[in-house]
Amino acid sequence: MTRDWHEWHSEYDDPASSLSRRLADVRRLLGADLDARADAGARSVRLLSLCAGDGRDTIPVLAARRGLEVDACLVELDPTLADAARSAAAAAGVDVDVRTADAGSSAAFRDRLPGDVLMVCGIFGNISDADVERCVAASQALVRPGGTVIWTRGSRVPDDPTSHRADPAEWVRGLFAAAGFEEAAFVAPEDASYRVGVCRHAGAELGWAPAWSFSFVR
Repeated sequence: MTRDWHEWHSEYDDPASSLSRRLADVRRLLGADLDARADAGARSVRLLSLCAGDGRDTIPVLAARRGLEVDACLVELDPTLADAARSAAAAAGVDVDVRTADAGSSAAFRDRLPGDVLMVCGIFGNISDADVERCVAASQALVRPGGTVIWTRGSRVPDDPTSHRADPAEWVRGLFAAAGFEEAAFVAPEDASYRVGVCRHAGAELGWAPAWSFSFVR
C-alpha cells in the first residue's frame, strides 16, 4: 500500500505536530544558508527541491528574501500538490519553476544541474537503503563545490523501510561524510522523531554522474 500524501500533509494543520516543527527547522536552515550566501556576495543562487510537495518548505523562505535572486526549481510527482505549489508561488509573488515529474529520475531535472542548494526533504524515510546510498553518493554531482544539501530523516517512522535498528539518521550522516560532505548543521530534538541535516560539498566538481534514482516503497 502507498501512503496518502494529501492526508499526510494535513498534519501541518497542527502547529505542535512533529511535521510542523520539522517544517520550521527546514525553513530556518534554508534561510540561514541563503543569507550566508548573500552576505558572502552571491547575487544569484540555483536551488533544486525534490519531492517538493506544495512548496511550503521553500516558497515562504524565498518570498522573504527579495534581495537575492534565487533560480528555484521544485519537482513534485503529485499533480494536485504541484498545482498547489504553483498557486502558492503566484500568491507570494515568487518566480519558481514547478515541474510535475518524478524526482526519482534525473531526467526530470538534469538541465538544472549543478545547483547551489539541493533539498531532499521527506525522501530518505520512504526509499530503500540501497536507494539512499545511491542518492547520497550522487549528490556530489548535483551540487557545485561549496553547494549545500538539506535533508531530513525520521528516527521512528512507522513501517520504516530501513534495515538499521538504531537511528537511521545517524547512518545517513555517515554516508554524507563518506561522500565528501562537511556537516554544517544537524537538528535532532529529544522530544521528536524528525532529524534535519545540512551538508556542504567540500570536494572538487565531479560532473554529472547518472546514478541518481529512487522509488518510494510506501
